[in-house]
Amino acid sequence: QVQLVESGGGSVQAGGSLRLSCAASGYRYSMIGWFRQALGPEREGVAAIDFDGRPTYADSVKGRFTIFKDNAKNTLYLQMNSLKPEDTAMYYCAADGRGYARGFELKVFRYTYWGQGTQVTVSS
Repeated sequence: QVQLVESGGGSVQAGGSLRLSCAASGYRYSMIGWFRQALGPEREGVAAIDFDGRPTYADSVKGRFTIFKDNAKNTLYLQMNSLKPEDTAMYYCAADGRGYARGFELKVFRYTYWGQGTQVTVSS
C-alpha cells in the first residue's frame, strides 16, 4: 500500500523558514515532489525530484526553496526559506513511478499518488 505522509507545516512570519517532510512507503517512485493549493481549485507544482536526485523548481520559489531526499529514510524534504505571504497554501507530497518525464515534473496530472497535505501559513 502506497503511503505519503506530510508533516512540518505551520504558521510563520514573512521572512521565516519551515521544513516540510514527506515519509514515503510501499512504492518505488521515479518522480516525487511538492505541490500546493491556496484558496481556489488550482494546484500548482512547487518542486520535484527524480530518483537520481535531479531537482526541478517553479520560478516562484527558485532561490528560496530546496527539495532533497534521504533515500535511507524514504523521506522527501522541502526546505522553505524567505517565506512570503503568497506561499500560504496546503502543501501536498506526490509521487509517480511511470518513469522520468522531462518537462512534466511539476504537472499535477503526471502524479498518481498523493498525501493528505500539510498547511503552511505565512503572515505579513
